[in-house]
Amino acid sequence: MSEPRAASARVRLSRDKVLQAAVSLADEIGIGELSMRRLAQELEVVPMALYKHVANKDELLDGMVDVIVREIDPPADEPAWRDVVRRRILSARSVLQRHQWARQVLETRTTKTPGVLAYMDSFIGIFLDRGFSVDLTHHVMHAIGSRMWGFTQELFTEPADQPDENAEEVDGAAQQAMLEEMSKRYPNVLRIAMASSHDEGRVVGQGCDDQFEFEFALDLLLNGIERLHAEGWTSARADRT
Repeated sequence: MSEPRAASARVRLSRDKVLQAAVSLADEIGIGELSMRRLAQELEVVPMALYKHVANKDELLDGMVDVIVREIDPPADEPAWRDVVRRRILSARSVLQRHQWARQVLETRTTKTPGVLAYMDSFIGIFLDRGFSVDLTHHVMHAIGSRMWGFTQELFTEPADQPDENAEEVDGAAQQAMLEEMSKRYPNVLRIAMASSHDEGRVVGQGCDDQFEFEFALDLLLNGIERLHAEGWTSARADRT
């Protein structure tokens, strides 16, 4: 582990350099291990040097979010809103896949940073600039929700692995017992959870093909939005019916 450099030899820091280094370090060691002290060691400076650029850990995390948001492709300059939205959402998903820690940070941030606000503003603009009403766009943004950031909460998730010297035998027996119990108590849930119509090569680990499921739900949502827009849907009309 290298010692912090002397003041005369210290690297010239900037806020952007600190944030970029924090993103790279989180990619390497995970967000749970990231701290101001660990980041200072990575930059070979004393921890106090960081506080000239970020006030605390929360401000560091907010700034890291802004860094990764800038990696999301800008909206394409074309009239077909559906293709523009789809590509941008899938670009956001690609960014989260590069930065595995980012989803956790996005879900816990309460501050709307300039980068987040700019992304939301441009995302909303995709609809407004292509003829969507403010009313429909408002409800569309609610429907899209976290999907605009490239993730959704999965229904059927696999439990985290718990390594043990007898793990294979214990897990096999426990899993069989669990499946038998579920087949009695929750047969419909089990039937759907165990269904798999995807190619083996597209599934990462056990369970469903996350990318396929994400795009399937996204297309389903976009198809519905497209229909409402074509029908001139308004919330006032929906309330009356």
